[in-house]
Amino acid sequence: MPKQKDLKRIVRSRMQKTGESYTAARLHIIKQKQVDFAKLAGMSEASVLKATGRSWAEWVKFLDAAGATSKPHRDIAKHVSSLGTPSWWTQMITVGYERIRGLREKGQRRGGGYEVGKSRTVNVPVATLFDAFRNSLPSNVIVKSARPNKRLRIAWHDRTTVEAIFTAKAENKSAVAVTHQKLPDKTSAEKMKAWWSERLAELLG
Repeated sequence: MPKQKDLKRIVRSRMQKTGESYTAARLHIIKQKQVDFAKLAGMSEASVLKATGRSWAEWVKFLDAAGATSKPHRDIAKHVSSLGTPSWWTQMITVGYERIRGLREKGQRRGGGYEVGKSRTVNVPVATLFDAFRNSLPSNVIVKSARPNKRLRIAWHDRTTVEAIFTAKAENKSAVAVTHQKLPDKTSAEKMKAWWSERLAELLG
């Protein structure tokens, strides 16, 4: 169940749409909350409601009615976007729905593979961070493409793929966000998440 403040917000939103009394709307929401959609989706009810004007239960009902469980990710996202949902939230709703309906696990792609992401912000210029990251890579990987101080795409030794995005936040502050893609299973994903966490913590440490 959501916290009391969040519950009241959700109930009032339903009242505005349905014309129900507070009691009737609250009972309906509580009944729906027997399945914790927010927990399954990995995104809070309050955040989704604030950004999109719909609760997770409403999104699930809407997408179920559109036959989304049998659609590819791109088609679901297009359907979500058709309601005027902001682009970032279009992806969040689509991924959340796919998790709710068992089409993917957290960290899993619709194609079956897994990916993990880690990031770190450090108090150095972005050029310094870029060079330090590149020089820290294992010797048995291949940099497939590079945009200096912006992006690296790396072929890992096990045929998985790594993408590193670099951002200058200030003259002497920058960040790197790493996404390790095409991991074969959840165990591999957890292992690489821990590896990247340790590696980034040591970077320029």
